[in-house]
Amino acid sequence: MLEPSFDRKVLSDISWWHWALTVPMLAAHLSGVPGALEAAMLLCAVVGVYFYTRIGKLRPYPVQIRLAYLSLLLIGTLPWMQWVYWVQLVGTTAMVTVGYCPLARMLNLAPFNRDEPLTRSFVWRVFFQDPCAGGLVRWSAESVDAPVACCALPNTTTLS
Repeated sequence: MLEPSFDRKVLSDISWWHWALTVPMLAAHLSGVPGALEAAMLLCAVVGVYFYTRIGKLRPYPVQIRLAYLSLLLIGTLPWMQWVYWVQLVGTTAMVTVGYCPLARMLNLAPFNRDEPLTRSFVWRVFFQDPCAGGLVRWSAESVDAPVACCALPNTTTLS
């Protein structure tokens, strides 16, 4: 039986704080607060550049996720595309709270991120595997030794 527990490790993870700050910014934008979307875009861009300079490549997930997220924020500025922000708000909230990152799972399906053919069973496994560590709530004992977050740099992004 799954029993939830509070994961304090996330509080020392820069990646988690990035997403934790993005949630209220996106919610503020959806509530009509001027400048909130631009602040979220700026934060995402700055953290993306930071991760890129730490890694030196675009390919790893921490960089890919931020590029994709920023792209979705930009797509949402197009007419009739504001609904994308609601999807991002739900997905980012899931990442911050329970470690389930829908964007990371979608990126797993991209041809450059997978080694096996795109089949129904592969898609099922990608979307329905347990959340990784990285949320405030941990649902399994196995995630205790997991990296802090799906989209964090292992052992390099924690606060001192």
